[in-house]
Amino acid sequence: MSDVVYDGREVKRARYAVAAVFTVHGAVAGSFATRVPWIQDHASVSAGQLGLALAFPALGASVAMPLAGSITHRFGARTALRALMALWTLALVLPSLAPNLLTLCLALFVFGATAGMADVAMNALGVEVENRLGRSIMSGLHGMWSAGAVLGSLGGTLAAHLGTDARVHHALAAAVLTVAGVVACAWVLDLQPAQDEEPPPRFALPPRSALLIGAVGFCAVFAEGASLDWSAVYLRDELGSSAGLAAACTTAFTLTMAIARIAGDKVVDRYGAVRTVRSGGVLATFGGLLIVLADHPAIAMTGFALVGLGIAVVVPLCFAAAGRSGPNPSQAIAGVATITYTSGLVAPSAIGGLAQLTSLVVSFALVTLLSTGLAGFAGVLRTAERKPARINRPDAAVPDPRP
Repeated sequence: MSDVVYDGREVKRARYAVAAVFTVHGAVAGSFATRVPWIQDHASVSAGQLGLALAFPALGASVAMPLAGSITHRFGARTALRALMALWTLALVLPSLAPNLLTLCLALFVFGATAGMADVAMNALGVEVENRLGRSIMSGLHGMWSAGAVLGSLGGTLAAHLGTDARVHHALAAAVLTVAGVVACAWVLDLQPAQDEEPPPRFALPPRSALLIGAVGFCAVFAEGASLDWSAVYLRDELGSSAGLAAACTTAFTLTMAIARIAGDKVVDRYGAVRTVRSGGVLATFGGLLIVLADHPAIAMTGFALVGLGIAVVVPLCFAAAGRSGPNPSQAIAGVATITYTSGLVAPSAIGGLAQLTSLVVSFALVTLLSTGLAGFAGVLRTAERKPARINRPDAAVPDPRP
């Protein structure tokens, strides 16, 4: 990108704008997740078929993510993010329109492709703002994503409780969120490629340094995807909960993740990345055990809340560790992102497949097992503890840190 100089006020404003973008992105995901049972019934698909369909968002994201860098290079960061966010928010209407398995898979592929491209663009701008501020903000930004998911989940919970058709609910939500996303993008950093800068490669293998870091992210994203997509179905099918209470379980999960991520930067600064992730792994494992052993909805909801609390800061710390793990930070971050999205691809289908063969209880036993990996392999995130130097005068001009 071009060597643009922004003063402290502009960078702080850009931080709030990117945070708003993260919030809108999360609100779309939350709006979708709470209506998965309605979508399942509308498309007349079984648990196994739903698991297959829920693999398509991550598949679409994995295919489309490499395009985000090229789009940003061609049109600039602000224009690219504005367009990609609009595509993502409008794609919310597609899954609820699907009448059968085939159309549901196609709708979710597009849904995931737009999500992945917008995700890459907003995270890249988040890292850029973090570099210019000279202090950690990524956990907080992901916290704003979770806060947005909570808002979307609350809307979905209310719509499910009132028996509102998901097609109407998602059409209204998409319209509101599209406007909000476009407005927020007006104040993000408007980075442009330098005249002699070569376009980034569309595909690149992750460096070896990113593989172990990505494995930790894999465990966290598996637990997150399983809980986000299946918590409502779990309470409805395994514990006989009402549609409103089942949707509220998803809200509880996203709420704990939001709180933990918003507070995450301060916690990591005090205790370090390794201790934070190890403690989170213990919490997530205990939460998984509560889910598996639950005989009452309140116990399962507590378990999902603990899983959310335990895994909340893992992915932001994986990106931070990847960015400091080798000579090419962007390639390492892209590698970790690919691995974590692969986890998002595997989780829904694995949960649904196991549920079809056995039960959702057995499926969440797998989630519990993977959660133990967070505690066991947290040491690979030690590089995330090396924070960049803080800037003492936030209103001073902040130059681009790259040579």
